[in-house]
Amino acid sequence: MRILVVDDDVRVTAAVKRGLEHEGYSVDVSADGAEGLWLAEENRYDALVLDSMLPGLAGEELCERLRKAGDWTPVLILTARVGERDEAHALDAGADDYLAKPFSMVVLRARIRALVRRPAVERPTVLAAGDLRLDPAAHRVWRGETEIVLTPRQFAVLEFLMRHPGEVLSKRAILENVWDFTFDGDPNIVEVNVRQVRLKVDRPFGRDAIETVRLVGYRLHPEGG
Repeated sequence: MRILVVDDDVRVTAAVKRGLEHEGYSVDVSADGAEGLWLAEENRYDALVLDSMLPGLAGEELCERLRKAGDWTPVLILTARVGERDEAHALDAGADDYLAKPFSMVVLRARIRALVRRPAVERPTVLAAGDLRLDPAAHRVWRGETEIVLTPRQFAVLEFLMRHPGEVLSKRAILENVWDFTFDGDPNIVEVNVRQVRLKVDRPFGRDAIETVRLVGYRLHPEGG
């Protein structure tokens, strides 16, 4: 499998290239966003690893241009900027995953393995499960024609569930994707937020979209409950 890494930090690029080659991947590298875009357009890659802040063209913009051109190669954004808005910006640009620097090579390799297992097919800009719809870019949610107001954290929990319909997601997986890997608070915060989401998207409509799988986690019914 072939991976393109675009990062202007020589040490990071060398470490990522070494780590991925150790996994058996063939790795191309670039230190410039414009060149990275050209490489991605001219070659077939199984995944792209893009730094957020690049000379020539930012990683998110590079990703967005590929998506507009119909290229759905899995993309992982690396960034030194940490924050919900930065992560949301990367995902709204079409990225599949987001990893903050400094990062563990073990985690990066695991994220890449997960990405290359996914088919590179177009994903909808508005997520839907039956009549439950979520627009990540506009940050809006509807049940049928009724718009539902969620807090940013509740929205993030629902979005994560809707990006994995039918899959059982553990509390730990939700914590790591909606909060972060360093969160050391009470993991029951996931249960609290899921309950709050249910009270808004399910109960008023007589639905049961978000299912509890006892001792395992939560699952969103693909048809919206």
